[in-house]
This record gives sequence, structure tokens and C-alpha cells, in this order.
Amino acid sequence: MADSGRLTTHVLDTTHGKPAAGMRLDLLMVHGDHSHHILSTHTNADGRVDQPLLEGDQFHMGAFELIFHVGQYFDRIGLDLEHQFLDIVPIRFMMSEEAHYHVPLLVSPYSYSTYRGS
Repeated sequence: MADSGRLTTHVLDTTHGKPAAGMRLDLLMVHGDHSHHILSTHTNADGRVDQPLLEGDQFHMGAFELIFHVGQYFDRIGLDLEHQFLDIVPIRFMMSEEAHYHVPLLVSPYSYSTYRGS
């Protein structure tokens, strides 16, 4: 049986070695030079979102962008930075098959990385 399409994410705060709880993120669908907002949510205590961002009838193939509000997160947890470097981290990606797409973010105040997870 084929895996149905769904999109999930997970955010890890690598500065503190723990999940990034309470981080705001937005999901947009991208159409050429414009996009439209699909949803806004926050990560839970495990750095995940309680439900898949997209699944079932809401899942569509195409270009998407996850926007992570990392500057707001580090401000909220009281990280005292002399000069903030990262504020918004956008990750644009393509979903081209009915599959599970997991787009995690590993972030510190000065760097980030992502990959297609499982």
C-alpha cells in the first residue's frame, strides 16, 4: 500500500540541545513569483507540531515554503544576544510525490540546517 502524502516538521535548538518549544512557523504554497498563506502554528514541547501540516485532501504536490520565526523564539526564551543575526528562516522545497515529507530545522542564533527527513 502506497504511503499517503503528508508534511511534518521538527525544530531543534542546537544552542541548548533541546527541542525548540513554542516557535512560530508559517506554511505557504508557492506559485511562480507569488505565494499564498496556508497556515500559521507553533511547535509543541517536543519541537513538533501536534498534527501534520498537510495530509489527506489538504496535501498537494508543488512548491512550498516553511517560514520559521527563530529571532522571535530566541527573544522569547531570553537568549541575550548583543547582535541578532537570524530572524526569519525560510525553507523553500518541492513535494513531487504522494509521500511523507519531513522538513526539520536545526537552529542556533547564528546558523541553521535542514534536510529531508523521514
